[in-house]
Amino acid sequence: MNTNEILILIAMCIYMLAVISIGVVYAKRAAQSSENYFLGGRGLGPWVTAMSAEASDMSGWLLMGLPGVAYWCGLAEAFWTAAGLAVGTYLNWLIVSKRLRRYSIKANNSITLPEFFSNRFHEKKPVILTIAAVFILVFFTVYASSCLVTCGKLFSTLFGTPYIAMLIVGAVFVLLYTWLGGFLAESASDFMQAIVMIAALSIVGILGVSNAGGFAGIIENAKNIPGFLEFFNIASPITENGVQTVINGVPQFGDAAPYSLLTICSLLAWGLGYFGMPQVLLRFMAIRSEEELTRSRRIATIWVIISLAVAVFIGVLGRHLFPTALSSASDAENIFILLSENLLSTGILPLFAGFIMAGILAATISSSDSYLLIAASSVAKNLFQGVFKKDATDKQVMMVSRITLVLITIIATLIALDEDSIIFRIVSFAWAGFGATFGPIMLFSLFWKRTNQAGAIAGMVGGAGMVFLWKLVISKLGGIFAIYELLPAFIFSAICIVVVSLLTAAPSKDIQDEFDAVKANA
Repeated sequence: MNTNEILILIAMCIYMLAVISIGVVYAKRAAQSSENYFLGGRGLGPWVTAMSAEASDMSGWLLMGLPGVAYWCGLAEAFWTAAGLAVGTYLNWLIVSKRLRRYSIKANNSITLPEFFSNRFHEKKPVILTIAAVFILVFFTVYASSCLVTCGKLFSTLFGTPYIAMLIVGAVFVLLYTWLGGFLAESASDFMQAIVMIAALSIVGILGVSNAGGFAGIIENAKNIPGFLEFFNIASPITENGVQTVINGVPQFGDAAPYSLLTICSLLAWGLGYFGMPQVLLRFMAIRSEEELTRSRRIATIWVIISLAVAVFIGVLGRHLFPTALSSASDAENIFILLSENLLSTGILPLFAGFIMAGILAATISSSDSYLLIAASSVAKNLFQGVFKKDATDKQVMMVSRITLVLITIIATLIALDEDSIIFRIVSFAWAGFGATFGPIMLFSLFWKRTNQAGAIAGMVGGAGMVFLWKLVISKLGGIFAIYELLPAFIFSAICIVVVSLLTAAPSKDIQDEFDAVKANA
């Protein structure tokens, strides 16, 4: 290991110790009750609520997946995805946050998402509770695997170490941290990590522009690649066995491929996913005051717009500075690491590079801890206590939760063993799963009084089922069917909710009165 690598490792170790310290600080408070462990006692401030929500949402995908897409095939796919996410972020905070905060308290002080849906429809048998908990477990295990892929790629790229060994190190670190502090530690550290993430992006972007001699050269290089800097066309790298062809030091591209309006709409549909994202929705429920959500919305929206814009730009910048360094779609996701290492490679600058690399680690931890914790809560709080052992004590719930954390981490690690996994693709599938399973029923639960239990079940099962069906079967037909599975699945789920609710009995008077009481306080 050379001097630069040692300095990078020192900086990252300092960062990891800081994160573990936060877990230790909050461990005692988190252990007081399951509500503290899973929802922080509804005591988050507006800044922590906003920043932790966005950091837990974006994950290593922001610093690796999104720049990688922009590096590999240009602006179109990355831009329209980012645009959908930015709009979705704002609308979710604007439309859902206050009503959910209020309704979750009214619905028997619900502290998990499955519990809210179950209490919202006054379930006598925990059918919705069970279905929601199972889907959370499935999709968050997939999501957690994408974070572990990020950890493995980061450490193996930096230090030339085996991917699988680094994958396991990352998994153990994330597990230890989440085990200790629960939701409070997760939210506090996510606040810090959101700052690290946006700082890392900004520093690399500024240094890259300076090293490139200004924006003009970067833009000119991008214009010379067919479709690379266009919104309605996409660049087409010429590949052989997945590796881009390079002739005389020049990466080869084919003619620009058209980017249809339907494809753009399907990418904008990423924004629909926010209405069903448990890690974001829980922050709405956990804030200490409903009135503070307006400030949180502004903070979150600004953070997201800046972070997404810089992440996309880094991909374009990387193609100018290192046009042939990354020759496959999977390798392209290392562009942020490559830029950081090369732009901060002299003197003590590698120490700063280490802190910037910690930005990737920050993005990964801020998401994986959320995913693991929410998945564990779905098993311990919703399945174990809600279905199998209703008289379970808080101590027993906490024990089951931590056992579940270990099991989910092991399964996620097994899924992540493939070093060629593309983070962007893994995240897109899990995102579609959550968006279609929980997004429509969240909106209908909050805003349509006629929604009933049968409609809720049909919507969740229909949405989740359509994600798998569209991804694995229908999309293979190509043409208009080769769109992002979230859009058709979200629409299908909404149709299921409306049709089944209207064809079955209306909700009871108690449920409708509760809905009216929440609405009246808006």
